[in-house]
Amino acid sequence: MTAIARLETFATPDVTMVRLTTADGGIGWGQTSTYNADITAQIFHRQVAPWVLGHDACDIAGAVRIVEEREHKYPGSYRCRALAGLDTAMWDWRGRREGVPVATLLGGGPKKLRAYASSMKRDITPEDEARRLQHLRDTLGFDAFKWRVGAECGRDSDEWPGRTEAVVPVVARALGGDVAKLVDANSGFSPARAIEVGRLLEQEGISHFEEPCPYWELEQTAQVTAALDLDVTGGEQDCDLNVWKRMLDMRAVDIVQPDVMYMGGIWRTLKVVELARAAGVPVTPHSANLSLVTMCTAHLLAAIPNAGKYLELSIEREDYYPWQYGLFRNDPFRVEDGCINVTDEPGWGVEIAPDWLDRAHYQVTERD
Repeated sequence: MTAIARLETFATPDVTMVRLTTADGGIGWGQTSTYNADITAQIFHRQVAPWVLGHDACDIAGAVRIVEEREHKYPGSYRCRALAGLDTAMWDWRGRREGVPVATLLGGGPKKLRAYASSMKRDITPEDEARRLQHLRDTLGFDAFKWRVGAECGRDSDEWPGRTEAVVPVVARALGGDVAKLVDANSGFSPARAIEVGRLLEQEGISHFEEPCPYWELEQTAQVTAALDLDVTGGEQDCDLNVWKRMLDMRAVDIVQPDVMYMGGIWRTLKVVELARAAGVPVTPHSANLSLVTMCTAHLLAAIPNAGKYLELSIEREDYYPWQYGLFRNDPFRVEDGCINVTDEPGWGVEIAPDWLDRAHYQVTERD
């Protein structure tokens, strides 16, 4: 047994990195979920780290179960977001120890992954959105793109009147017929409005309609899925495995989209993968920023048998995600011909930038 001896966090309000150190001096890097991540770091040290000090660093399943059982009164999102920091650090430690990428530990291996260029913006005109996606197509070789419709949790409102009806055909036609086209409604519509928008999407050759209705209303999403021919997708917000079982049992979506960090790490995400595989449903995870979540997702997709068609890769820059720059010493998200590479580097294949660590808020939980 190689025991976990120390767990450290380096936190900002946007993202928290976790460093696991074992009794023999081995290390692994992980990450809690983004956003309010400084709060998540507090939960990590209060409700995650104390339970696993001295635990075998090889036993990821056992560590996750210990935390879930000890903190059974807190089954929700923040516990899962904090648990992701432990899980992902343990996977990285194992990969470094064995000298292989996490994808290999998961049964896959180094691989080139097709990515879709994922726009996060709604405050952008249809014409400007079309131009920037065309530029990415022509310069980086992307052949799959996602953009936004409706207003986030919008109750059938739009970012401005008529934007959805404008942005769908303008962007779809500008990109042409040789690319995959996806849109995301972010829980914006009622079933009736979602079906209406879905018909427009189908007419414009769009194949993926993400989170059309409030994500917590599975019956509403199921109505949309049943009514449309294109793929209705969802699940990024969900971390409760019972919700995932119900989602798949009722065929609420055609494609599931767990977020590794929201779920609580790779081990719990694999439970969703298994449920989806049994139901014959592909997995296209949510990975909406260029933190460790996208690299963890890439390793997952390079290994699972029911992987979806592509990896989500955010295209937003410093004006939208200033905090995601300077996290890594290397550039793990370099795009070539619309793809990124899962390399043969051990663990996640990334190194956290020392100067970023120096600026973050530091906490440690360790054995006496």
